[in-house]
Amino acid sequence: MLVSTPLGNLGDISARALAALRAADLILCEDTRVTTRLCRAFAIHRPLSALHEHNEEARIPELLERLGRGQRIALVSDAGTPLVSDPGYRLVRAAIAAGLPVAAIPGANAALLALTLSGLPPRPFLFLGFPPPRASARARAFAALRGAEHAGLRATLIWHEAPHRLAATLADLAGAFGPRAAAVARELTKRFEEVRRDLLPALAAHYAAHPARGEITLVVAPADEAPPPDAADLDAILRAALAEGSLKAAVARASALTGRPRGEVYARALALRAEGAA
Repeated sequence: MLVSTPLGNLGDISARALAALRAADLILCEDTRVTTRLCRAFAIHRPLSALHEHNEEARIPELLERLGRGQRIALVSDAGTPLVSDPGYRLVRAAIAAGLPVAAIPGANAALLALTLSGLPPRPFLFLGFPPPRASARARAFAALRGAEHAGLRATLIWHEAPHRLAATLADLAGAFGPRAAAVARELTKRFEEVRRDLLPALAAHYAAHPARGEITLVVAPADEAPPPDAADLDAILRAALAEGSLKAAVARASALTGRPRGEVYARALALRAEGAA
């Protein structure tokens, strides 16, 4: 049973979630210290066991065996809906493959809550988890998304982010997407909840001067309409593609994403590669 838990406000837990946790033979959680606090608040006295990215694969056989014997196992994340940027996906896939029943109790979800509070188009949306932590990888990821927008992607974009990377990520988003409307949702449902709505450059400047704390979700507006790709867009896509593969593959990818002729893209790729070698 996948059990959603509150983001911060304990009043958001459902009666079904409490019943499932109280009936469980075992509660799997990311961090037993976090889930212990939740259990104490609601007088839940069930065994807890850690399931995280480092031990999930190794624990699957044991957990499937317990499920096969009819034990009731509840899986929770530290906050919100399990599996969304949290462990558990591999276990769920293994249980389904083994023909074991998998059920879920819905509840809080930070990405959806941030989307509804952002004032940005609620559909379609694309949830992307956490951006890459390194600046170079982040730039490549954002350039690829920009290329996908040139190819027709129209969706509100959603990420989670760590507070110590927020200002840098917002600056990278501003560099990739320009002065686009966005929202930073922080500490949702908690005492110091904040939703700041502005253009990306202004948000980047604000959080560079006022470092954020707590759990953060970023929401970025979709592209308005497909503009013709400019030279900067082509260069960004080519640099990202050249860093990951061959010249031929980079040219094919950039040409497909921008719609520019291969000959033109090839010439620009050669020039960029020469600049990099100089």
